[in-house]
Amino acid sequence: MTITIYHNPACGTSRNTLALIRNTGVEPVIVDYLKAPPTQEVLREMITKAGISVREAIREKGTPFAELGLNNMSLSDDALLAAMVATPILINRPLVVTEMGVRLCRPSELVLDILPLPQKAAFSKEDGEAVINADGNKVKPHA
Repeated sequence: MTITIYHNPACGTSRNTLALIRNTGVEPVIVDYLKAPPTQEVLREMITKAGISVREAIREKGTPFAELGLNNMSLSDDALLAAMVATPILINRPLVVTEMGVRLCRPSELVLDILPLPQKAAFSKEDGEAVINADGNKVKPHA
C-alpha cells in the first residue's frame, strides 16, 4: 500500500494531513512539491481524479497568482497547469494519492475519506481542534 502526499512543510494544513496519514501507522511517500513539482500530466491526472477543476487546484493566497495574470478567466487549463508546474507555490496543497483515490485535503480531515487503514489513536490538529477520538473515530463537529 502506497500513500503519497504532495507536501509543503511550511503549511499547517499539510502538516496536519501528514500527521493523520501517519496516525494510521503508514509512513507515506512525501513529495516536497516546491522542490520536485509533478509534471503537467501527473498534475492534470491528480486534479481529475480528485474531482476538482484546475482553477480549484490553484492557490491564490501568498502566491504570484494575480501578478502572473492567472485571474484571467480566458486562460486554458493547459496554461494554468503550465503556470503551476513552473511556479509550484501555485499548486494548492496538500494533494494526497492512495489506492482509494486522490483528494485536495483542505481541510486536512478530508484525507480520512481515502485512507485505507483506520486511525490508531486520538488526534488533534496543531490548533488544538480534536479530529479523532481515543477510539480512533472521527469527532463529530459541534452544531
